Amino acid sequence: MSRPHLYRFALGRPATIRSMVVILFRSRLTAEAGQDYQELDAELDRMVHDRPGYVNHKSYRAEDGERLTLVWFKDQETLRAWKMQPRHLEAQRRGRERWYQFYEMEVAEIVRTSSFKRPGT
Repeated sequence: MSRPHLYRFALGRPATIRSMVVILFRSRLTAEAGQDYQELDAELDRMVHDRPGYVNHKSYRAEDGERLTLVWFKDQETLRAWKMQPRHLEAQRRGRERWYQFYEMEVAEIVRTSSFKRPGT
C-alpha cells in the first residue's frame, strides 16, 4: 500500500515510495590485503556496474581503518544474482581466507527515500 503523502519534504512535496535493497558491509583489512586485493576489488567494481539491478555504491573509511561500503540493488533477486556470480564468490572465499580481519554484512529493504539539493549545487 502506497501512502505518498505520509512523509513530506520540508518543501511540502511527497517523498518517493520505492522498494530497493541496500547492503551495509563493514570490514577491516589484514596487512596481507595487498596488490592482489586491490586488483580483484577493481575488477569487481567494473563488473558490478554492468549487472542488471545494480544501482550504486559508496565506500567510507574511518581513521582506525574500519571500512563501510553501501551497495544499492533494485531488489533481492538482482542482489542474489550478484552474490552468486562466480568471480564474486571467489572474492568472498579469498577475503575470508586472507584479506579480512573481520566483516559484517547487513541487508536492508529501503521503503522510502527523500532528498534535498540546494539550488545551484
